[in-house]
Amino acid sequence: MAQTPDMADALEIAGRRYDSRLLVGTGKYRDFDETRRAIEASGARIITVAIRRTNIGQNADEPSLLEILPPQRYTILPNTAGCYSADEAVRTLRLARELLDGHALVKLEVLGDAHTLFPNMPETLKAADILVKDGFDVMVYCADDPIQCRMLEDIGCVAVMPLASLIGSGMGIVNPWNLRLIIEQARVPVLVDAGVGTASDAAIAMELGCDGVLMNTAIAKADDPVRMARAMRLGVEAGREAFLAGRMPRKTYSASPSSPSAGMIGA
Repeated sequence: MAQTPDMADALEIAGRRYDSRLLVGTGKYRDFDETRRAIEASGARIITVAIRRTNIGQNADEPSLLEILPPQRYTILPNTAGCYSADEAVRTLRLARELLDGHALVKLEVLGDAHTLFPNMPETLKAADILVKDGFDVMVYCADDPIQCRMLEDIGCVAVMPLASLIGSGMGIVNPWNLRLIIEQARVPVLVDAGVGTASDAAIAMELGCDGVLMNTAIAKADDPVRMARAMRLGVEAGREAFLAGRMPRKTYSASPSSPSAGMIGA
C-alpha cells in the first residue's frame, strides 16, 4: 500500500498495514451500487464478505461482488456468518481460500443461536485452533470475555473481535469495563465487532483504546447509508485522535476556570 500521512498510525494485522481503522461489511444493502458507494465513502480498506450469502465466484452465472470491490483495491475478509459449528466454519473458510487464490486472512464467527447471534465460544475456540494450524490468519468474533480472548490469542489468532452488543442491535457498547480488560491484556489488535449503531458508538470504542471497529448493519440500514458511512469514518478517526491525545481527568467536583483568574478587572 502506498505510504500516506495516515500510515504513521496504521492498523497492522498479520504483518500488513492499513490506513483505515474502520472495517465494513457488504451485506444488507439495496444493491451492489449502493454497496460500492457506501464502502468508498467509509474509507475502509478491509471488507468483510459472508461467503455463504454473497457470490465471489462460487456461482458463475451470478454477478460477483468482486466486480465492484476488486481485491486489487481492498483486502477481502471472508467470514463465516451463518455458521453454527466449527466444522461448518472450517469448510466455509477453506472454500473461500480456494476462491481467493490462497488468501489466508479470514474472519471466524461461529454463532450460538439464530435469535441473538451470540458467539458459541466452545465451537469458536475449536475452529480457531483448526484454522490456525491449517495456515490461516484468523480474526475472530467472540464474546467480551477477557479469559476467552486470551485463549484465542494463545491459539494464534491475529486479532480478537469482541462484540459491543448483539449483532444488528445498534445498542452500542454495553460493557466498556470488559473491553478495557481485554485491551489492557491484549498482544494482538482488538476490534469491536457488532452492536455499533451510530458514529458516537464508534468514537467511544476508539476512545477506549480499541484498534479498530467493524460494522455492517449500522451503515447499510441507515436512512442514508453513504452519508452514515462517512460519519462512521469520521467517528473512528475522531475517537482514535482523542485516545492518542489523552483525555483530561474526570472530576467529581466543580470545574476549574478555563481562563486565567489573575489580573481580572476589578481584582
